[in-house]
Amino acid sequence: MPALTDSQKWLALLGVAAVGALLYLLAPVLTPFLVAALLAYVTDPLADRLEALGLSRTMAVVIVFTGLLALLLLLLLIGLPLLAHQIEILIGKLPGYIDWLQYTALPWLQTKLQLDERSLDLDTLKQAIAEHWQTAGGVVAGAMASVTRSGLTLLGWLVNLMLIPVVTFYLLRDWDVLVARIQELLPRTAELVVTRLARQCDEMLGAFLRGQIMVMLALGAIYSIGLWLVGLDVALLIGMAAGLLSFVPYLGFAIGLLAASIAALVQYQDLFHLLLVLAVFGVGQMLEGMVLTPWLVGDRIGLHPVMVIFAVMAGGQLFGFFGILLALPFAAVAMVLLRHAHERYMHSRIYDAGNGGS
Repeated sequence: MPALTDSQKWLALLGVAAVGALLYLLAPVLTPFLVAALLAYVTDPLADRLEALGLSRTMAVVIVFTGLLALLLLLLLIGLPLLAHQIEILIGKLPGYIDWLQYTALPWLQTKLQLDERSLDLDTLKQAIAEHWQTAGGVVAGAMASVTRSGLTLLGWLVNLMLIPVVTFYLLRDWDVLVARIQELLPRTAELVVTRLARQCDEMLGAFLRGQIMVMLALGAIYSIGLWLVGLDVALLIGMAAGLLSFVPYLGFAIGLLAASIAALVQYQDLFHLLLVLAVFGVGQMLEGMVLTPWLVGDRIGLHPVMVIFAVMAGGQLFGFFGILLALPFAAVAMVLLRHAHERYMHSRIYDAGNGGS
C-alpha cells in the first residue's frame, strides 16, 4: 500500500479527532444505539446461519429477534424479583454488618496489629457511616423524586428503552448490507489492508462479546449456586455481581470473595462457612481458567489485564456508562491496530537502520 502523504495523515488525524469529539458530545444520545449495535453484532451470526439454511433474511431476523426478546423478558420476569428480594435482605442486614465491623472486625485488627484504641475511633466511624448512608439515601430519594416529577425525564428513559429493540431489529436486518456499503467506500489501494484488519477486529470482538459474556453469565451462575449451597442469604446478589464484574480481570473475584466472606462471617460467625466460601470461589476460578475461558473465548483476544482495567476506567471517566460499553470493543480494535503498526515498524527502514547502526 502506498505511503500516505503528510496532508493525508493530517486529514486522517483530524477525522479521528472529529469522531472522538462527536462521540463525547453525543454520548447520552448514542447509548441506546450502541446497545442496539452490540446486540445486532452478537446475534448476526445466528441470522446468517438461518439464512444459509434457506430462510430469507427478514424471516431469519424475525426468528432471532423473537428469541432474543423472549430471553430478555424471561430474565427480567425471573431475575428482577429475585434480585429485588436479595436487595431487601441486604438492606435488612446492613445494621448487622455495621455491628460486626464495630464489635468484631475492628477489635480483632486492634489486637493483631497492636493498635491503640484511640487510633481506631469506632464511634466516629459509625457516625460517619450513618451520616454518609443518610446522605446517600437522600441523594437517591431526591433523584427518584426528580425523575418522578419530571415527565420529560421519564419519557426520555422510556423512549430510549423502546429505541433499543427497534434499532436492533433494523440493524440486524441490514447488517450485511451496511458492511458491504462501507467496504465499497474504501479506497481501492487500502481495501485489502483495511479488510484484513477489519476481519481481525471482528474475530477479536466476536471472541469477547460472544465468549466473554457467556463466561460472565456462567461464572455468575456458578458463584450463585455455590453460595446458595453454602447457605448465604444474599447468594444470588453476590454471585451474579461477581460474575458480571469478571470482565475486568480479578475484579469480580476479589469483590465477590470479600463480600461473601463478610456475609458468611456475619451470618454464621464461624470458620467453617468461611472456608466453604473460599472453596466456592476457588472452584469458580479453576473452572474459568481451565474450562470456560479456553472453551468459550479461546486465545483470540490477547488483551493484557492492565489494558482491560485502563480501558474500562478511562471509558467510564470520559463517557460514563456509554464509555464503559465502548471501552473493551475499542481496546480490542486498538490492539489489532497496534499489532499492525508493530508489524509495519518491524519491516520498515527505520527499524533496519537502527539495527544497522547498532
